[in-house]
Amino acid sequence: MNGFNQKTGTAAQPQPSLVPNPIVDPELEQALVDFRLSVHAWSEAEFNRPRTARLPVHSAWRPMLAWALGCMVVAGAAGGGLYEHHRETVERQLAQQRIAHEKQLAAQKKAQEADENLLANVDNDVSRSVPAAMEPLAQLMEDNGTN
Repeated sequence: MNGFNQKTGTAAQPQPSLVPNPIVDPELEQALVDFRLSVHAWSEAEFNRPRTARLPVHSAWRPMLAWALGCMVVAGAAGGGLYEHHRETVERQLAQQRIAHEKQLAAQKKAQEADENLLANVDNDVSRSVPAAMEPLAQLMEDNGTN
């Protein structure tokens, strides 16, 4: 086997190829063998090195920050609900005021029309087309049909 001997933990010497390749330069072949051996040695060293366990660091401010943000979310939701309720209440009051104002205007208009009708009746009853002294003469003219 070429490369690293896993049982002994040492690098094995490369065995020469059984079939020489005339295209590959011997220096290039030696460089590739050395590179392969160094990669195997590095991986074995990394695999066998002692590791320290890293425990997650919990600080005291993270739970407090989580609670603070949670409280802000709850307060924002509650504030939004209260604002919406207040807005609906104000709109309802404005609608009631508008309806009351329209009823008041309608009542005023009806009273004004009633007053105008009363004045028209009084004017009709009081007014005469001919004065009282000339009324017999006006009746004679109506009877004759001449104007």
